[in-house]
Amino acid sequence: MEQEQPIEETLQTYCDGLYQSDPHKIRQAFHPGAKITGYMQGELAEFTLDQLVELIEKQVPSDQDQGLPKLFEVISTHQAGQTAMAVVRDRFMGMTFLDTLSMLKVDDNWVIYNKLFHVEE
Repeated sequence: MEQEQPIEETLQTYCDGLYQSDPHKIRQAFHPGAKITGYMQGELAEFTLDQLVELIEKQVPSDQDQGLPKLFEVISTHQAGQTAMAVVRDRFMGMTFLDTLSMLKVDDNWVIYNKLFHVEE
């Protein structure tokens, strides 16, 4: 994968944004028009990037500030030209998520355009 390192850097920024409850890092990792969708407690949940950022800003103290261990595992990545996808496992709000992230290269930067999430039991 020719662009693996920049893709991994975007994924790390995303993870750090969750762990640190840092809205700036989340905005840096996502495309402004991103959609975040999945099931929480059996109900379909859909968020815009602004709604996700608002949720992240409310997570105070952050997992990092609480001294909780960081969970971030890149399970797989695949690139096809200016698009890519990644499957990652992370922890946020006390839950473990399996995220499928669709990514685009925009202005030489990789950003997350779509996030489908599954809350693991």
